[in-house]
This record gives sequence, C-alpha cells and structure tokens, in this order.
Amino acid sequence: MTEIDVLNIRVPKKIVLWLDSLVVRGLYKSRAEAIRDFTREYILKGDKL
Repeated sequence: MTEIDVLNIRVPKKIVLWLDSLVVRGLYKSRAEAIRDFTREYILKGDKL
C-alpha cells in the first residue's frame, strides 16, 4: 500500500467555497478528494516532481 502523508493547508475562503460546491454537486466526495485529483492532474500534465 502507498504511504500517505497528511498535510494541513490554508486556502482562501473563495477556494473553499468552490471546493464545497464541487462536493455538493456530487463531483467529488470530499474536499480532499478534489484536491488530490487536481494535484494529480497538475503533475501528469508535465510539471513532474
């Protein structure tokens, strides 16, 4: 199983509200799921670590 680290992040309220809207619309189950998906997509598009 992949090792997972927990991160505490601070984001502007506007982004939190946007993430919440994605969850309410059923596009994601949680804020964390959305953030993981966006992060994964960013890395896959070429900005690899």
